[in-house]
Amino acid sequence: MGIFQKVSTLFKSNINDLIARAENPEKMLNQIILDMRDQLAKAKREVAAAIADERKLRAQLDDEIKQTRDWEHRAMLAVKEGRDDLAKQALIRQQEHAQRAATLEQTWAAQAQETEKLKGSLRQLNDKIEEAKRKRNLLIAKQKRAQAQKRIHETMSGLSDTSAFEAFNRMAEKIEESERRSLAQAEVAEALSGDSLEHEFIRLEAGGGDTDVEDRLLALKAEMGLIAAPAAAKPKALAPGDEDDEEGVEAEAEAQQDAPVADAVLLEEFEQLGKKDSGE
Repeated sequence: MGIFQKVSTLFKSNINDLIARAENPEKMLNQIILDMRDQLAKAKREVAAAIADERKLRAQLDDEIKQTRDWEHRAMLAVKEGRDDLAKQALIRQQEHAQRAATLEQTWAAQAQETEKLKGSLRQLNDKIEEAKRKRNLLIAKQKRAQAQKRIHETMSGLSDTSAFEAFNRMAEKIEESERRSLAQAEVAEALSGDSLEHEFIRLEAGGGDTDVEDRLLALKAEMGLIAAPAAAKPKALAPGDEDDEEGVEAEAEAQQDAPVADAVLLEEFEQLGKKDSGE
């Protein structure tokens, strides 16, 4: 059993040294497994030597037992032949081999028992190494998971730092405030750039086109018979020297004569649109 005590001592010393120097757990665990396998190989060689010794003792014991039986047969043969002197010598040799066989049997029995113990210890050592290999994989997986959790925690800790977001919000508020100030300055500059009353009249003058459109719409409705035609204005007498005015009146009359035609075309388009809407 000394070999396994030696192996156990080497295991403990190597493991303690590796743990003390541990920097990369995965690398250290792999190295421990390699050391265990090396020690297992040495233990196998020691057990193999013990088994060889046990088998050698067994062979010697078998030889002594054979010699004991052979000399006993010789003694019996000498007695049959009437050679008591030879029978006595054969019995002496038989007794010597029997004594050596008894001694060897005790030695061999003890060696065989120790050898069986060594075999059992070797199997246990091999099982422990296999279990250590499985635990190594689990430990490596746990170590990697711990590293991943650490990275996630560090990342979350960084995200929980609101200083960057607060700075971003302050900058956005500053930009919006600058935009509001610019719009206010533009409004003030526009208000001071001219007379507001004059601007109002300019807008009213620009909207004069709406009145013309209203007049044209009323005329169109009158043509369609939707409203009564407005009373015709009495013709204005021309004063001497108003030839130019007369030409203008004639041009306006011609335009009024052409207007019903254009209105009729537009009315026809509206009637077609009405038919489409009614499903005709």
